[in-house]
Amino acid sequence: MRALTLIVYFSSLWIGVIAQIDRKAVVSRFNPTRNASSLTTPMQVGNGNFAFGADVTGLQTFLPYAIMSYWGWKNDTFPVNKTLIDIEDYTGVSWWNHDRLVTYMFGGDPTVQQWLIANPNRANLGSIGLVFVDEDDVVQNITEDDLTDISQELDLWTGIITSQFSWQGEKITVTTSSAQDSSTVGVSIQSTLLNRAQLGVFLDFPWNDGSAKFEAPFVGYFNMTSNHTTSLETKENLGLGIHAEITHTMVNNTFVTSIGGDSFNITRDGPTTHRYTMRPFDNASTFSFTAYYSPVKVPQISDFETVNQSSASVWEKYWQNSGFVDLTESTDPRAYELQRRIILSRYLMRVNEAGDTPPQESGLVNTGWYGKFHMEMYFWHCMHWGLWNNWDLLDRSNTIYSRFLETSLQRAQIQEHWDIGARWSKMTDPSGRSAPGEINELLIWQQPHPLIFAEYEYRAFPTSATLHKWKDVVNQTANWMADFAWYNRTTGVYDLGPPMYTVAEDTSPNITINPAFELAYWKYGLQLAGQWMQRLGEEVPSNWSKVKEGLAPLPVQDGLYVVYEGIPSDFWNDTTFINDHPSLVGLYGWLPQTPGVDIAMVNATAHKVWADWNITNCWGWDFPMLAMNAARSGEPDQAISWLLDPLFQFDDVGMPIGGVRVPTPYFPGSGGLLYTIAMMAAGWDGSDISAPGFPETGWQVQVEGISRAL
Repeated sequence: MRALTLIVYFSSLWIGVIAQIDRKAVVSRFNPTRNASSLTTPMQVGNGNFAFGADVTGLQTFLPYAIMSYWGWKNDTFPVNKTLIDIEDYTGVSWWNHDRLVTYMFGGDPTVQQWLIANPNRANLGSIGLVFVDEDDVVQNITEDDLTDISQELDLWTGIITSQFSWQGEKITVTTSSAQDSSTVGVSIQSTLLNRAQLGVFLDFPWNDGSAKFEAPFVGYFNMTSNHTTSLETKENLGLGIHAEITHTMVNNTFVTSIGGDSFNITRDGPTTHRYTMRPFDNASTFSFTAYYSPVKVPQISDFETVNQSSASVWEKYWQNSGFVDLTESTDPRAYELQRRIILSRYLMRVNEAGDTPPQESGLVNTGWYGKFHMEMYFWHCMHWGLWNNWDLLDRSNTIYSRFLETSLQRAQIQEHWDIGARWSKMTDPSGRSAPGEINELLIWQQPHPLIFAEYEYRAFPTSATLHKWKDVVNQTANWMADFAWYNRTTGVYDLGPPMYTVAEDTSPNITINPAFELAYWKYGLQLAGQWMQRLGEEVPSNWSKVKEGLAPLPVQDGLYVVYEGIPSDFWNDTTFINDHPSLVGLYGWLPQTPGVDIAMVNATAHKVWADWNITNCWGWDFPMLAMNAARSGEPDQAISWLLDPLFQFDDVGMPIGGVRVPTPYFPGSGGLLYTIAMMAAGWDGSDISAPGFPETGWQVQVEGISRAL
């Protein structure tokens, strides 16, 4: 039997609940622990805009896990014999898109194109670790194997890591936390070794560049010291609480590390290194300090206690005041692992994916795709925040659409020569500039995303202010969608493509026409845009309605939906087409029922996908998408199986494993998991039972503060 699902709504906005779940007990049950460093993932503390990755010492003593931020970007030097003018004047190829010539940003000067793809790139801000000194004051070169009695725990409820271990029989305890309102890490070290001046702390700064598309598990190069510069200041009046500042310059990009706390002496390890060592002045058994990272000098920094209190207070509010799903009373043996994934994903997503811009695929752990973020993946990264009622966190980044509106209008109308509308980029950076590349320029399924974000916000906050906040974005998004669709006089319908890439990015763009998922998403998006205008009391543009009603029917072969119109009839047996994202199951599951989609046919197609698709090559959000389809289709046990598929793995601290496709972590898997769990637990439009995505037998699902899915 299912337990009572408890949800309180006001106009779809959760406004509070008499908590029936002992949330702290559930959360704390899944505190991750380690007795050795992982070679692939750190433990982390952070705040969404800043994250600190730690090895088993609570610092980066043995493994240089990254300190990363949403503001820490840098540009490399220009290619040989190229100037800023060459960069700004880059132009790609022009292809005919039916009746117009469209200029795309690929196929131009290859050296300039690669620079634009790789820049700006995200920087690892540095490393902090312990320095071990013998009785003769000689620094020791030790490894993790020299430590004993290792025990590390992350307290999820407070966001604080406690690491305990011994060296030469002497116990050391390190407490690590992150401020919640700045890029500050707080560290407290306790040991009698401090009394004997046998412990210190180093800060090291790596060179960062865009030479590698992926940098994992570590970011930057600590041995390329001649490529960059650092300088130390210890003068008085640096700022309130600041004892030292280290300025790090790479090319023309500068980052400042401000250090405060208990009194210390700091020196540079050598003239050609960027490593500095702090030694406490006092022979006390505790040494606490904070390090504040910033692109500019700051007037003051917080002390360790303030940082610790900030972490504990804000994390408790996070756990208490937003959505929660409790599966711990379930008897199904799968419930424990699913609950673990939920809790750890909730923690890691707030550390890594709650920043002021959309997150990159690996959050703030390491670097993928040069650290840039992908707008087609923004749904999978962040839409769950709305369902879990973390609008304060989602509001940080979803303004990206209004911030990027001007550049998206320029991309569509000036660069590409469309008549109207805003063309949303794929792979981009905080400037809003799209990285060149054939897939980057020809992918289209990111286009309707802002309409979904807007709709969820209106459901939560059905006010005139919400309508006007999103009006321009909705209008220009739909304008381009209507303009992109081409009226085929021969067939009498509006076509999508060619050229274009499908969700899976594995079809030939010049022959891809009327892909099933994109057609359904286009129609649904234009429907939402029309509803938006009606709420505003304005007339729906006639071209929106014509395109929505006149779009080509979804392609069908032998009674099943297929990826695109005209795909080879044997495509189910051709690994060219069944080796990547199975978007056909998204027709009903990820999307609600949309006009023109036959539910019986999409369910038959889904079962064909389950049987014939190369699931071994699926990854990340593929499994939540498969689970959503199963849940909506009335197969909740299969939905659970997809979320716990052996190929969809999360490690001991909850990092979603990238597998053979991409490095770990791959956070769209976590975001997809949380969105799917919210939908399965709180339901979706049209569902009429509690926890409709969970089996009735063996599952007790308690829900607080989760909003319905579309």
